[in-house]
Amino acid sequence: MKSFTYVSLPSRVVFGAGMVSRLPAEVDKLGAKRALVLSTPGRAADAKRFAATLGSRCAGLFDKAVRHVPIEVAEDARRAAKAANADCCVVLGGGSTIGLGKAIALTTGMPVLAVPTTYSGSEMTWVQGFTEGGRKRTQFDPKMLPKTVIYDPELTLGLPAAISAASGMNAIAHCVEALYAKETNPVGSLIAEEGIRALAASLPLIVKNPRDMEARSEALYGAWLAGISLNTGIALHHKLCHTLGGTWNLPHAETHSIILPHAVRYNRDAAPEAMARIARALGVEDAAGGLYDLEVRLGLQMKLADLGVPEGDLERAAKIAMEAPYPNPAPVTYEGVLALLRNAHAGVRPD
Repeated sequence: MKSFTYVSLPSRVVFGAGMVSRLPAEVDKLGAKRALVLSTPGRAADAKRFAATLGSRCAGLFDKAVRHVPIEVAEDARRAAKAANADCCVVLGGGSTIGLGKAIALTTGMPVLAVPTTYSGSEMTWVQGFTEGGRKRTQFDPKMLPKTVIYDPELTLGLPAAISAASGMNAIAHCVEALYAKETNPVGSLIAEEGIRALAASLPLIVKNPRDMEARSEALYGAWLAGISLNTGIALHHKLCHTLGGTWNLPHAETHSIILPHAVRYNRDAAPEAMARIARALGVEDAAGGLYDLEVRLGLQMKLADLGVPEGDLERAAKIAMEAPYPNPAPVTYEGVLALLRNAHAGVRPD
């Protein structure tokens, strides 16, 4: 007999090629008059172009977003928003920039309009991660959920194939954990399975031809579903990625892609229905092996060692992960987590 809780979070989604041209109108729909545009330094030129399209609606530009949202950067952005008398944040980029917009929304309550350029899915969640004192932490609050999201696949054309692949696997990781998270539900599971299918089908096409607009659109669709599904909760996989990324400052998407097959193998026997859905979406027999093989096809890095994590640090990583473990279908033990990390460090295929 089913038993679950389902929460539908409100947001406006505008999806399609060329839809970024509607940015000024969407700011108006929010009732905003002074939008602060956020980006990373690498996206500064694009952000300036967007700011120009907003005209008098633009209150300023903050182009200092960096990965893992250091608390110092978040505080700088909050001060910039206050100094500009902003009443809205327009965020252009991936999870780092969107997370920065969420940090401003958390303390000010101002709405966020997200224009994602990667497949992180962060734009559809009310979760935000930040780093402080060498540790990555997460916070949850509905006020951080972007009010409007503009998905324009044309904006992802500049994303290199390798980064697209890693970002897409990060999105698949959201779908995977949604299938066995604490608040999993029938609607969330349908969304998550479809997200895996869309991403697994489109990512190899993007790697083959980064200019394939149909594949880019399908991947962005999958990323949207991944973001929605993430609201059911996170488990061991995300805990390990937050630990590794925040402590060793590892690239976010690549860390997720390396850990994912091993975290799925860890939970295989404890979540058989989820494993069946993952395998079906991938068109394979075994979920963990299928994810690993997909990543090999995409040409991704497969070892934590390749990201510069010393083998001698794995015990420390396991200990940090055990300090406040997320709910997980299989019991989280130090020995089990250490074995998982060692397999991920060596990049062995899950059996």
